[in-house]
Amino acid sequence: MAIPDPSKDSTALVTGASSGIGADIARSLAKRGHNVVLVARREERLVELAKELVDAHQVRAEVVAVDLQTKAGRKRMLKEIEEAGLRVDVLINNAGFGSAGLFQRLDGEREAELVRLNCEVVVSLCGEFVPKMVDRGAGAVLNVASTAGFQPLPTQATYSASKAFVLTFTQALAADLHGTGVTATTLCPGPVKTEFGEVAGLSLESVMPEFAWVDSADVAEAAVKGLERGKGVVIPGLLNRATAVGGQFTPRSVLLGLGRRVYRLGDS
Repeated sequence: MAIPDPSKDSTALVTGASSGIGADIARSLAKRGHNVVLVARREERLVELAKELVDAHQVRAEVVAVDLQTKAGRKRMLKEIEEAGLRVDVLINNAGFGSAGLFQRLDGEREAELVRLNCEVVVSLCGEFVPKMVDRGAGAVLNVASTAGFQPLPTQATYSASKAFVLTFTQALAADLHGTGVTATTLCPGPVKTEFGEVAGLSLESVMPEFAWVDSADVAEAAVKGLERGKGVVIPGLLNRATAVGGQFTPRSVLLGLGRRVYRLGDS
């Protein structure tokens, strides 16, 4: 299997673990016996999840409440992992957020923060842990992108661009890692009922049919199974896979025109 076997001094680092896909990926890993380091800003939620995982699976679950957008936050996280005597064998870059609206009406600084968390943090943490995995000849990375990364999305310009970056970066990283014993997988979920829409200010329920939605726990399980198999890209849900393929091959002019109509409809 592509994921190293769990051991008492190894761990899976999961960012954005306080809710949604991140929390469910932590559950899927703990169920397989992996220790976890749970990282997000909301400490109370992390503590609650850690207790759940320890009680259910008798794994070690560490909590690190930091803002990963800052270098100080990342430095503190690394220090706490080192002081805990843990080795990161699995890296889950899930932390991120979205935004919605005409770009010219959005807060420019908030859009820049989105890029820092969705893109810069992914590269920074891969840069910290991947070389060490390569030195050991074992390790696995999962970077969470989105089906939005396969095409530009009007009213989500920065978000879709950030996820396109994650997708392209991880695919190239996987090629760089060929033969090292370390794998890199991109998770590209479609619509998932989490807190994402609330944070982004986006009501996808108005434009997406019920059958298009995939449960967060199902997405997490598909992600971990893909990670175990060393898959390059994981897209949970048949409709989402079709959407991703369509986004790659449909002319941009058609996609952008359709996107303008769909997402304006959602605002009406």
